[in-house]
Amino acid sequence: MTKADIVETIYGKVGFSRKESAEIVDLVFDLMKETLENGEKIKISGFGNFIVREKRSRKGRNPQTGEEIQISARRVLTFKPSQVLRKALNTV
Repeated sequence: MTKADIVETIYGKVGFSRKESAEIVDLVFDLMKETLENGEKIKISGFGNFIVREKRSRKGRNPQTGEEIQISARRVLTFKPSQVLRKALNTV
């Protein structure tokens, strides 16, 4: 599913214009992005949690050459699905 698919679904089900639907989707995604950039987590009931985790720098190895390299510290986004979503995915 793409962003355009989400816009079309909102357009078809809610009755907003395509432009209004696109603005709503953009607003929601922008809000989520800003929240995660600030290091806050997002909890959507019945869906799951988006959490930003800090990873420390560490030593790694280039698989082609075997040379040791330093992997820099970074922030990663993780998603943990809710029990409701897990059940829905596993009842096929």
